[in-house]
Amino acid sequence: MNLPPVISVVGKSGVGKTVFLEKLIAELKGRGINVATVKHDIHGFDIDRPGKDSWRHAQAGSDTVVISSPHKLAVIKRLDEEMTLDHIVESYLQDVDLVVTEGYKSGAKLKIEVSRSERSREMISSPRELIAVVSDQRFEISVPQFELDNAAAVADLIEERFLRASRRSNS
Repeated sequence: MNLPPVISVVGKSGVGKTVFLEKLIAELKGRGINVATVKHDIHGFDIDRPGKDSWRHAQAGSDTVVISSPHKLAVIKRLDEEMTLDHIVESYLQDVDLVVTEGYKSGAKLKIEVSRSERSREMISSPRELIAVVSDQRFEISVPQFELDNAAAVADLIEERFLRASRRSNS
């Protein structure tokens, strides 16, 4: 089973990870790449609203609630412990070319660190974990570094390093 490559976009809170990801996703989609994203939330979250039918199903005891429409599908599954990123990819994301996460800063996947000098002058990742840095400042490391608004160059790097090789091996 060939799973898609997974890249984690990491950085301190407030540095612009989501803004950068929006640009990167749009750039990759514009190139015809099927992208899935996984947002890691260490605090927990709730996408269902009290009073809605699906919320009522869960309140009644359903362990998994699926909300389905002609254009979207959502799965809300009770867990006893956090599902690993690899398990999420294996279970739900095999049909895409690339998985990009926001978060998972302590995970074992390769990372793109987003940094902004007004927030911090230090990185949270070690150079060996990184494929790139996206920042308004330069760091003394031998990793490609890009400006905050240069999603196209980061997409070039991802395509060259992760997607062309996997597309060749699938041909």
